[in-house]
Amino acid sequence: MTCRKLIELVTEYLEGALPDGDRAGIDEHLLKCDGCSAYLEQMRQTIAITGCLREDDLAPEAREKLRASFRDWRSQQT
Repeated sequence: MTCRKLIELVTEYLEGALPDGDRAGIDEHLLKCDGCSAYLEQMRQTIAITGCLREDDLAPEAREKLRASFRDWRSQQT
């Protein structure tokens, strides 16, 4: 498991939606990688803090900016 792959799978990992092999790969990686362990903890904290945030809570401009950022990020991954 690479750091990049872990970052791609972190949401599914936190939701418990990964196949056992992928989950085991992440668990093993986390034992050796302080950076990814810190990233995972940051994601957990972000989810806890924003867990009550709804799409309607964001201004339309902010929603579109986030969507555009995500589209740009995804296009760079392929």
